Amino acid sequence: MKRPSYRRFALFTTALTGVLVALGVYTAATGSGLACSQQWPLCDGGVLPQTVPSFIEWFHRLVAMITGFAIVGVVGAAWRGDQDRKTALFATAALVLLPFQISVGAITVTLNGAIPWGYSVPTHAAHLLFALSIFTMLTLSTLTAYRGHYERSLFDRSRLAVGAALLLIPANYLVSRVSPLIDYGPPAQGAFALTALAAFAALVAAAVWLPDTSLARYRPGVFVAGAAVFLVTLLGRDLVVYTDEARLVNGLLYLVAFVAVAAVGYAARDGSGEERHSLA
Repeated sequence: MKRPSYRRFALFTTALTGVLVALGVYTAATGSGLACSQQWPLCDGGVLPQTVPSFIEWFHRLVAMITGFAIVGVVGAAWRGDQDRKTALFATAALVLLPFQISVGAITVTLNGAIPWGYSVPTHAAHLLFALSIFTMLTLSTLTAYRGHYERSLFDRSRLAVGAALLLIPANYLVSRVSPLIDYGPPAQGAFALTALAAFAALVAAAVWLPDTSLARYRPGVFVAGAAVFLVTLLGRDLVVYTDEARLVNGLLYLVAFVAVAAVGYAARDGSGEERHSLA
């Protein structure tokens, strides 16, 4: 059987990491985070969990373990293969951050009884920031690994990434705390995290590809949108008291993100851009 290429492996691991973050958000939202406590890999005193909350937490930790091994595998494959040095370094950065993510996660759920401040806003913030950083490093490793293996030009890739962000940002808004259309319960929170990460990944891709096209001068707009989406992700995780003022700021961040991306999309509308130089 032919082994999957590094590019596909890196893409799978990046997507799995995004799913893990969304699953973690869902687990916290259901109140299942402390269900297995310090018994992992056991739960409820046995091999398998006995209640729904316990199963949710047990399954989350199982996916986290698989994702951790996948990240280790990606780093090994990057350095042992013929990947660009930058590709390997991005993957390695994700691996370096992984122990910190695991440690903060342990403080949050398994060591909460031993550490009084374990289940607190600062700990949750650190946990999320490490998760976003790992996801970003894996996204960059995947993007650089695909360099030279795209059928589309850099300009077309940039337009595709910007177009995806234009769709994902409103989708993320619809399942956010700002939206009046949904109850921001566990399913919505999981969907919120997933769409936020997808939008952020699309913006990272646009930021990587734009410099080598005629749209390079619009790259700051992508950075503005990316920063806005990043802040929106933090606001969606109960890291601040969600007052009317916080809700207003949250809504304005969505507006900033969408307008910034729309401006770049409008500049690329005619499809006549030319690459300054091709990396393919």
